[in-house]
Amino acid sequence: MTVPSERKIRVVVAKPGLDGHDRGAKIIARALRDAGMEVIYTGLHQTPEQIVETVIQEDADAVGLSILSGAHMTLVPRVIELMREQGVEDVVITVGGTIPADDAEQLKALGVAGVFTPGASTQDVIDFIRGSVRA
Repeated sequence: MTVPSERKIRVVVAKPGLDGHDRGAKIIARALRDAGMEVIYTGLHQTPEQIVETVIQEDADAVGLSILSGAHMTLVPRVIELMREQGVEDVVITVGGTIPADDAEQLKALGVAGVFTPGASTQDVIDFIRGSVRA
């Protein structure tokens, strides 16, 4: 998807499932906002259906899913499935959290553009989203 330079990149940052730890998601949301992106943070305990609805309503260019609960192999595929069912094929999907390397590869095979684990810099996330959305 090509984003005209005059329009800010729109990113939905979401916390799917029952994970109650959102510090990382808030740090990423703030960093993306500080980098000039428009960020829609959905808050805690979002269902995949709620996340996809927000992506559609907000005409998002990217979605960042933050998962620390270990449910990434259930929740992320469901978000991807729902997005495809809704015809949303041009949104960059990223996942952050405690994701084992083998799972990260599986998520990428399903359509996740980038996986960021603890220790990834906020600048890496900013650069990745900018590059992926503008490509």
